[in-house]
Amino acid sequence: MINEQALPRPLTGPASVVLERPARVADNDLVAAFLAGDADAFHQIVSRYKDPITNYVNSMINDYDMAVDVAQETFIRVYQNAARYQRKYQFSTWIYRIATNLAIDEIRSRKRRGRFFFMNAFPNYQKDDVRLEISDGKPGHDTALYDKELRDALAQAVSCLPQKYRTVFLLKEVQELSYPEIAGVLNTSEGTVKSRLHRAKMLLRERLGSLLPSEASAT
Repeated sequence: MINEQALPRPLTGPASVVLERPARVADNDLVAAFLAGDADAFHQIVSRYKDPITNYVNSMINDYDMAVDVAQETFIRVYQNAARYQRKYQFSTWIYRIATNLAIDEIRSRKRRGRFFFMNAFPNYQKDDVRLEISDGKPGHDTALYDKELRDALAQAVSCLPQKYRTVFLLKEVQELSYPEIAGVLNTSEGTVKSRLHRAKMLLRERLGSLLPSEASAT
């Protein structure tokens, strides 16, 4: 898990302005409070994003311990560069961009070291409005085991996607970011995001073939 004690702490400042607000505080307001010296604001940012960021990075590199380290480094970068964050953009876009770049650096480092890894297994995916669920086709008592085998096959298929397609796929289908958010994370256009997502799903269909239900594979 993320070790919040190991993260840097801001200089002492005015009493927390976050605790005075009963409603959920917007990300931008937390950043502003942190820059004003509110230590609690930064820890709320960490608490809000540590699980999503760790899970996202783990989906990319399939190494939970390393994903925790990458998430830790992500929050350190947020701490160090908070003053450079432009509030006209969503904070989620900014932090996911940092995490994505760090995860890609780790992937490239692993490739240089000759290490191979697979993605986590995901139960289903979606093409546009059609769920790409895997049908087991086995008797009831074998369903759980067979389903796991098929999910592992899907996980391997995702791991084999070219990086630019895999990243878009994970951001949209797993992290459920919007097209504008993904475009901001990757510093590209929404049209490019949609095109890459569509291509990722086509590649998954080609690789999985008969494992997908006929109504999904026919679309």
